[in-house]
Amino acid sequence: MGKRYEIRLAGSGGQGLVLGGVILAEAAAIYDGKNAVQSQSYGPESRGGASKSEVIISDSEIDYPKATNIDLLLLFTEAAAHKYMKDCPTTCLVVADSDLVPVEIPPSYRFVSAPITRIAKEKAGKEFVANIVALGLLRELTNVVTKEALEKAVLARVPKGTEEMNKKALQLGSEAAKEFGGHLAKG
Repeated sequence: MGKRYEIRLAGSGGQGLVLGGVILAEAAAIYDGKNAVQSQSYGPESRGGASKSEVIISDSEIDYPKATNIDLLLLFTEAAAHKYMKDCPTTCLVVADSDLVPVEIPPSYRFVSAPITRIAKEKAGKEFVANIVALGLLRELTNVVTKEALEKAVLARVPKGTEEMNKKALQLGSEAAKEFGGHLAKG
Protein backbone atom coordinates (compact mmCIF):
# COMPACT_ATOMS: atom_id res chain seq x y z
CA MET A 1 0.00 0.00 0.00
CA GLY A 2 1.37 3.41 -0.99
CA LYS A 3 1.49 6.56 1.09
CA ARG A 4 -1.88 8.25 1.45
CA TYR A 5 -1.68 11.98 2.24
CA GLU A 6 -4.84 13.82 3.33
CA ILE A 7 -5.22 17.59 3.18
CA ARG A 8 -8.11 19.75 4.40
CA LEU A 9 -8.36 23.40 3.32
CA ALA A 10 -10.88 25.18 5.55
CA GLY A 11 -12.19 28.72 5.71
CA SER A 12 -15.11 30.62 4.25
CA GLY A 13 -16.67 31.03 0.82
CA GLY A 14 -14.85 33.44 -1.45
CA GLN A 15 -11.35 32.57 -0.21
CA GLY A 16 -10.67 30.20 -3.12
CA LEU A 17 -10.17 27.08 -1.04
CA VAL A 18 -12.32 24.85 -3.24
CA LEU A 19 -10.36 26.00 -6.28
CA GLY A 20 -7.16 25.43 -4.29
CA GLY A 21 -8.20 21.84 -3.60
CA VAL A 22 -9.04 21.24 -7.26
CA ILE A 23 -5.66 22.64 -8.33
CA LEU A 24 -3.80 20.51 -5.80
CA ALA A 25 -5.62 17.34 -6.89
CA GLU A 26 -4.98 18.10 -10.55
CA ALA A 27 -1.28 18.75 -9.88
CA ALA A 28 -1.03 15.32 -8.27
CA ALA A 29 -3.17 13.35 -10.73
CA ILE A 30 -2.57 15.02 -14.08
CA TYR A 31 0.98 16.26 -13.79
CA ASP A 32 2.62 13.99 -11.17
CA GLY A 33 0.84 10.77 -12.17
CA LYS A 34 -0.45 10.00 -8.66
CA ASN A 35 -3.95 9.06 -7.61
CA ALA A 36 -5.97 11.93 -6.19
CA VAL A 37 -9.51 12.77 -5.19
CA GLN A 38 -10.97 16.11 -4.17
CA SER A 39 -14.21 16.77 -2.33
CA GLN A 40 -15.80 19.94 -1.08
CA SER A 41 -18.54 21.28 1.11
CA TYR A 42 -19.72 24.80 1.64
CA GLY A 43 -22.62 26.75 3.04
CA PRO A 44 -25.43 28.16 0.88
CA GLU A 45 -23.86 31.63 0.90
CA SER A 46 -21.62 32.41 -2.07
CA ARG A 47 -19.28 34.41 0.18
CA GLY A 48 -18.74 34.24 3.92
CA GLY A 49 -20.27 30.83 4.66
CA ALA A 50 -18.22 27.87 5.81
CA SER A 51 -16.11 26.25 3.09
CA LYS A 52 -14.00 23.11 3.10
CA SER A 53 -12.04 21.28 0.44
CA GLU A 54 -10.37 17.93 1.03
CA VAL A 55 -7.70 16.37 -1.15
CA ILE A 56 -6.36 12.84 -0.86
CA ILE A 57 -3.18 12.02 -2.75
CA SER A 58 -1.81 8.49 -2.94
CA ASP A 59 0.72 6.41 -4.81
CA SER A 60 -1.79 3.54 -4.84
CA GLU A 61 -5.53 3.26 -5.44
CA ILE A 62 -7.75 5.36 -3.22
CA ASP A 63 -10.40 3.00 -1.92
CA TYR A 64 -12.25 5.56 0.23
CA PRO A 65 -12.61 9.12 -1.06
CA LYS A 66 -13.18 10.88 2.26
CA ALA A 67 -10.46 12.20 4.54
CA THR A 68 -10.31 10.20 7.76
CA ASN A 69 -6.78 10.88 9.03
CA ILE A 70 -5.83 14.46 8.13
CA ASP A 71 -2.11 15.00 7.54
CA LEU A 72 -2.33 18.74 6.87
CA LEU A 73 -4.99 21.26 7.88
CA LEU A 74 -4.98 24.74 6.34
CA LEU A 75 -7.01 27.27 8.32
CA PHE A 76 -8.22 30.53 6.80
CA THR A 77 -10.78 31.47 9.50
CA GLU A 78 -11.10 31.25 13.26
CA ALA A 79 -14.41 29.41 12.84
CA ALA A 80 -12.65 26.74 10.74
CA ALA A 81 -10.08 26.30 13.51
CA HIS A 82 -12.81 25.70 16.07
CA LYS A 83 -14.72 23.35 13.75
CA TYR A 84 -11.94 21.22 12.27
CA MET A 85 -9.00 21.08 14.69
CA LYS A 86 -10.80 18.56 16.88
CA ASP A 87 -10.99 16.10 13.95
CA CYS A 88 -7.24 16.08 13.38
CA PRO A 89 -4.70 13.77 14.97
CA THR A 90 -1.78 15.40 16.73
CA THR A 91 0.45 14.14 13.90
CA CYS A 92 -1.32 16.66 11.64
CA LEU A 93 0.57 19.71 10.40
CA VAL A 94 -1.60 22.78 10.98
CA VAL A 95 -1.02 25.81 8.76
CA ALA A 96 -2.91 28.96 9.73
CA ASP A 97 -3.20 32.42 8.24
CA SER A 98 -1.89 34.36 11.22
CA ASP A 99 -4.00 37.44 10.46
CA LEU A 100 -7.27 35.52 10.06
CA VAL A 101 -6.86 32.81 12.72
CA PRO A 102 -6.03 34.50 16.03
CA VAL A 103 -6.65 31.38 18.12
CA GLU A 104 -3.81 29.55 19.80
CA ILE A 105 -2.91 26.32 18.05
CA PRO A 106 -2.59 23.65 20.75
CA PRO A 107 1.11 22.87 21.37
CA SER A 108 0.49 19.17 20.68
CA TYR A 109 0.36 20.00 16.93
CA ARG A 110 3.16 20.85 14.56
CA PHE A 111 2.15 24.22 13.15
CA VAL A 112 3.07 27.08 10.89
CA SER A 113 1.44 30.46 11.27
CA ALA A 114 2.05 32.88 8.39
CA PRO A 115 0.31 36.05 7.16
CA ILE A 116 -0.81 34.37 3.93
CA THR A 117 -3.50 36.86 2.91
CA ARG A 118 -1.30 39.85 3.77
CA ILE A 119 1.52 38.40 1.65
CA ALA A 120 -0.90 38.02 -1.27
CA LYS A 121 -2.16 41.58 -0.92
CA GLU A 122 1.12 43.37 -0.24
CA LYS A 123 3.60 41.33 -2.27
CA ALA A 124 1.57 39.77 -5.09
CA GLY A 125 -0.68 42.81 -5.44
CA LYS A 126 -4.08 41.15 -4.96
CA GLU A 127 -5.66 39.54 -1.91
CA PHE A 128 -7.56 37.05 -4.08
CA VAL A 129 -4.36 35.07 -4.78
CA ALA A 130 -4.02 34.13 -1.09
CA ASN A 131 -5.16 30.60 -1.97
CA ILE A 132 -2.28 30.31 -4.45
CA VAL A 133 0.19 31.67 -1.88
CA ALA A 134 -1.14 28.98 0.48
CA LEU A 135 -0.62 26.27 -2.15
CA GLY A 136 2.99 27.35 -2.66
CA LEU A 137 3.52 27.27 1.10
CA LEU A 138 1.90 23.83 1.48
CA ARG A 139 3.90 22.39 -1.40
CA GLU A 140 7.16 23.63 0.05
CA LEU A 141 6.36 22.22 3.50
CA THR A 142 5.19 18.80 2.33
CA ASN A 143 6.54 18.04 -1.16
CA VAL A 144 3.24 16.23 -1.71
CA VAL A 145 3.36 17.40 -5.34
CA THR A 146 6.24 18.69 -7.41
CA LYS A 147 6.79 22.40 -7.90
CA GLU A 148 6.46 21.97 -11.68
CA ALA A 149 3.18 20.06 -11.40
CA LEU A 150 1.66 22.66 -9.09
CA GLU A 151 2.66 25.53 -11.35
CA LYS A 152 1.18 23.78 -14.42
CA ALA A 153 -2.06 23.05 -12.54
CA VAL A 154 -2.33 26.66 -11.33
CA LEU A 155 -1.72 28.08 -14.80
CA ALA A 156 -4.32 25.73 -16.28
CA ARG A 157 -6.99 27.04 -13.88
CA VAL A 158 -6.41 30.76 -13.35
CA PRO A 159 -8.03 33.46 -15.51
CA LYS A 160 -6.11 34.58 -18.57
CA GLY A 161 -4.04 37.65 -17.84
CA THR A 162 -3.31 36.64 -14.24
CA GLU A 163 -0.66 34.01 -14.95
CA GLU A 164 2.35 36.07 -13.85
CA MET A 165 0.64 37.23 -10.66
CA ASN A 166 -0.25 33.63 -9.81
CA LYS A 167 3.28 32.40 -10.54
CA LYS A 168 4.54 35.13 -8.21
CA ALA A 169 1.99 34.06 -5.58
CA LEU A 170 3.30 30.47 -5.73
CA GLN A 171 6.85 31.72 -5.29
CA LEU A 172 5.82 33.93 -2.38
CA GLY A 173 4.19 30.91 -0.72
CA SER A 174 7.38 28.92 -1.15
CA GLU A 175 9.39 31.76 0.41
CA ALA A 176 6.87 32.03 3.27
CA ALA A 177 7.33 28.33 4.03
CA LYS A 178 11.06 28.87 4.34
CA GLU A 179 10.58 31.96 6.51
CA PHE A 180 7.77 30.75 8.76
CA GLY A 181 8.31 26.97 8.48
CA GLY A 182 11.27 27.28 10.82
CA HIS A 183 8.67 27.88 13.51
CA LEU A 184 7.32 24.34 13.26
CA ALA A 185 6.57 23.31 16.78
CA LYS A 186 5.40 20.22 18.53
CA GLY A 187 4.71 20.40 22.24
